[in-house]
Amino acid sequence: MRVEERERVRSGGGVGAEQVRLSRASVGDTLRVAGTVLLPTVAQGLVIRRRLVTLAGRWWQPDARAVRLMQRLRGRYGGGALLLRNPGRKWALALSTDAVRVVLADTEPYSPATVDKIAALSHFQPHGVLITRGGLRAPRRAVNEHALDADLPVHHLAASITAKITEEIAPLRDQMGGRLAWDRFATAYWRAVRRIVLGDAAHDDDELLDLLAMLRRDANWAGLRPRNDRLRQRFRQRLDAHLARREPGSLASLLPPPEPVMDPYGQVPHWLFAYDAAGATVFRTLAMLSTHPVQRLWSAADLRSGESPHRLPRLRACVLETLRLWPTTPAILRESGTPTRWDGGRLPARTSLLVYTPFFHRDDQTLPYAHRFEPARWIDANGHDEWSTVSFSAGPGRCPGRNLVLLTTTAILAALLRDREPRLLSYAKLSPDRPLPVGLDHFGLRFRLAE
Repeated sequence: MRVEERERVRSGGGVGAEQVRLSRASVGDTLRVAGTVLLPTVAQGLVIRRRLVTLAGRWWQPDARAVRLMQRLRGRYGGGALLLRNPGRKWALALSTDAVRVVLADTEPYSPATVDKIAALSHFQPHGVLITRGGLRAPRRAVNEHALDADLPVHHLAASITAKITEEIAPLRDQMGGRLAWDRFATAYWRAVRRIVLGDAAHDDDELLDLLAMLRRDANWAGLRPRNDRLRQRFRQRLDAHLARREPGSLASLLPPPEPVMDPYGQVPHWLFAYDAAGATVFRTLAMLSTHPVQRLWSAADLRSGESPHRLPRLRACVLETLRLWPTTPAILRESGTPTRWDGGRLPARTSLLVYTPFFHRDDQTLPYAHRFEPARWIDANGHDEWSTVSFSAGPGRCPGRNLVLLTTTAILAALLRDREPRLLSYAKLSPDRPLPVGLDHFGLRFRLAE
């Protein structure tokens, strides 16, 4: 290796890459990863879920197949990271929590702004911090952290947020005999989200989210589908009109004035995108509380305590455990900006690194509770490991909206469950007496909230 090339090779951000094994997959194993991990994950929709594919997954259970394959690969290659033997751009797969730590503990040299992520998210948020490289990343990250109160356990607008949630969600308990399916919940949920993010004047603006959904469907195809700039402009004009009001009590009021280079308003499409996953988590948590009476009684102590809806640690733990069981971001991507030295070889620059979250959350070879609903673990600070449970990513690239999402989902559950007994009317096989499925279609969940 030439001297100048050696100087470019880094040790993985100073977090021990040289001690983490890098193996090279066989051609056969590369094809197995492509067919069992990568393609099914993309097919389900990384930016917006494809309902028909998700429905098929009830029987196919592609995530379970992927977890089993990765367990076999770890046994064959000994953990660490696995460099796939594919032509063109390089891919590597994390097979151990040590590899996850190396990849996520620093955004240099492992950038969140990967080629694939840029190709997808540019369809609707070309200036979002997740796909920002260079000097603009830090100030755009700061805009998000400030508006979302990333460093606070409870957002300072919590009282306003929970009041809006209660007004929109609580009436669902008394409509249609307390029966609740996804589409009816989603209507009320998105009214609450629009009020939280944009203010009360956005309450009925269904068209805004319809436009975003169309853009997200295009984003599922990443660079294979041309960007629809006219559609994106319509969406941004409508969004900017709401943001310009800076309605007091909304997240919009916490943004700095619009500025073309930094584009603070350009961060908001990702907030709306992320809230989609939060709604799915509410429904899955409700399914767990409907079918796990011990945990339901345990969490009900929060509702009897008389505490404000934003101070409900047991319900919050139930949400975190549901996110462990069914992570809404199955693929965390990073890209190496320079060559990095690992034990066993060098990882080339511009390698895409994949952390497949279901593997680390559902690895029953290392986690005795892998397929059980055990929310009490989240009350104990030692109940989880930062690098093995990465529902919100980890390290400096961790989702700045983590606590806001937990506040929102917990308050919604409180609004639905206070003085009500949830009963699951679908998915009869969900039970504390059998392993929980690795995939759970939230679109198909139906409940009755009985008095």
